[in-house]
Amino acid sequence: MADRVTVIGWDGSPLADAARSALGAATLVAGAAHHLELPEVPENAERVRLGSVALAARRIAGHRGTAVVLADGDPGFFGVVRTLRAPEFGLEVEVVPAVSAVAAAFARAGMPWDDAQVVVAHSRTLRRAVNVCRAHTKVAVLTSPGAGPAELGLLLEGVHRSFVICEELGTAREQVTILTSDKAADHTWRDPNVVIVIGGFVAAAEGGGWIAGREPGAGPRGWALPARAYGGALGEGETDLLRAAQLARLGPRVGDLVWDIGCGSGAFATEAARTGAAVIAVDRSPGSCARTEHSARRYGVQMQIVHGNAPHVLEDLPEPDVVRVGGGGAAVVSAVADRRPQRIVADAATRDAAELIGRDLTEHGYDVECALIQSVELDTRAWTEKERSVAFLLSGRLPDRAP
Repeated sequence: MADRVTVIGWDGSPLADAARSALGAATLVAGAAHHLELPEVPENAERVRLGSVALAARRIAGHRGTAVVLADGDPGFFGVVRTLRAPEFGLEVEVVPAVSAVAAAFARAGMPWDDAQVVVAHSRTLRRAVNVCRAHTKVAVLTSPGAGPAELGLLLEGVHRSFVICEELGTAREQVTILTSDKAADHTWRDPNVVIVIGGFVAAAEGGGWIAGREPGAGPRGWALPARAYGGALGEGETDLLRAAQLARLGPRVGDLVWDIGCGSGAFATEAARTGAAVIAVDRSPGSCARTEHSARRYGVQMQIVHGNAPHVLEDLPEPDVVRVGGGGAAVVSAVADRRPQRIVADAATRDAAELIGRDLTEHGYDVECALIQSVELDTRAWTEKERSVAFLLSGRLPDRAP
């Protein structure tokens, strides 16, 4: 095992004394090509091109001497330190950090970033990274080959965002480009790069925040808010208790894309967006689309609103993770199930309608549950009944999809 392992962050600025001292004593140096060309790397040191960090870690674990690993930016922030410290390698490391690529990108843009989301985009996480960009007004994306600015722009179709693209930060070839998301696919971008994604309605804020990223307490306290929170009477499938049950069964979360079909007042779509998920709200009524937009602005959440008739309007929408079908019945549920979201919820006014939807979900391979939800609102001044609602709540879960 290496006698000593030092991880050095590099951001293009002169190396600190601690980094120079560690490099001068190194008998093995691992890093990218531009790191291994630094004049401070000893000529007689073994050089390891850093492709797979895990493979490099095995080489270091079997090396007798002093090892140095060079990495861009802060190696402890979405960097190599996590892999090097994995139990299977048994390495104890010292870290000399540099300015992270995210901090450098926001500095080039002249923007604060304590309120930004930070995501990593590669082939497995690109879609989830895009969903975060849909749901939030300020996101930094650490890209990778095949999951860069062009791919982000293509997958954000229908959502207007501005991109600040920072290529090869800290090098002589550094370049910063500002353009709209729909133009990103028209260019070829150099790796590595960081994309700052900005846009959408921003709610008024007073001063700075107290926690990095999205403030968890944003918006009113509680879920399934009453009808008055959305400007008055809601539709039959929008009662607060039904919405609460739908949210509980779908469990939307950051990185998900939620479809709300037949969004009505926008109550469900707004509350799904408050979880941090991306939301596409669909309705055939222009008035419902307008109410939904008003609700989203009122509560400071982002969503895409699509006016059109389901199921035809769904054909061009990006793949959903979870779906609420608030209108359209079995035909729309069937079209949604064809897209294989992880979970689907729908409601029905009668048992016959519920059975029809349930059979269709079962035929599509979903595990189906159905509950009869009845709620009675009481006037607490006289403890008399004010309003009663009854609905069949159906939920389908794909057993072959991750929870």
